[in-house]
Amino acid sequence: MVQPKLNFGVDLVTFHHPKFWGVEDYEGITQKAEATPGLFWDTILDAVAEAGIKGIELTFAPFDWEGAVNAYGTAEAFSEAMTSRDLTLCSGFFVDLANFAPGDDETGLTDRAVSYAKFLRAGGADIMVTGLPMRQTPALSATQPYDLEAAQALAGLVHRIAKAVAECGVRLALHTEAHSVFAAARDVDLMMLLTDPADVHMCPDTAHLILMGGDPIQIVDRHHERMIIAHWKDAIGPMPADTPIDADIHDRHRPYFCGFGLGRVDWPAWMRLLNTRGYQGWAILELDAAPDPVGDLKRGLTFVRQALLPITS
Repeated sequence: MVQPKLNFGVDLVTFHHPKFWGVEDYEGITQKAEATPGLFWDTILDAVAEAGIKGIELTFAPFDWEGAVNAYGTAEAFSEAMTSRDLTLCSGFFVDLANFAPGDDETGLTDRAVSYAKFLRAGGADIMVTGLPMRQTPALSATQPYDLEAAQALAGLVHRIAKAVAECGVRLALHTEAHSVFAAARDVDLMMLLTDPADVHMCPDTAHLILMGGDPIQIVDRHHERMIIAHWKDAIGPMPADTPIDADIHDRHRPYFCGFGLGRVDWPAWMRLLNTRGYQGWAILELDAAPDPVGDLKRGLTFVRQALLPITS
């Protein structure tokens, strides 16, 4: 058995909480980032280093690659700011694909992905994580089925983007975002079947799989060879089947997330799976909008190191 080599990172959505920034709302966070970009990003990097995390996954604005460029000028300068704190850019989340709809500008979408990929490589990362489009609310009479034809069309788009970013030296990994077309067990299996493992990889999110009623251990084990990065997060249980899927869906997710070891993820089984499969890669400790991200990340690392890393089989 090959022991997994785990490098711990954090997705910057973890810092998307007004309390951490001393502001009243999310708009206040954006205003702070625009007013003092250098201080904003130095605060993030200092906090990640204080928490004992080594890797950073960029995400949506103002925690995105363009925000980092605005603060430091270039990808190389951003990399130097991380290196000075013993940090590494491990990956970047590409949010645009999740908002893509048939008929939208595919060329523009691909161009944005390529620009992002070039930044990631210049900063030392070679993984781009992306979510897929959201499903429609099941109760609506006009809801269209996500059938084989729809899945094949989306798989084609995914392949084209994967090929484009691969030319920049970046691998594309699909994130199991709850209520997207890549989160329920059947949907994950379908997209994995329709995409080439040479081009399209997987970023499972344990909590988001729980939200959709799935078993992260079973789902990931079926596709373990596709996993190049993983989001470690806990959740209290599945969300109602009739949950409205609209602009507020991500806010509806948050009450279902919880601290590591306090939810439904079978962490010992997860660790045994990684051991058995000899996983080598990044483990992204993610907390959606934590008011005390440093404290929560420290507690998460303690839980992992004391309760999970000693597990060998």
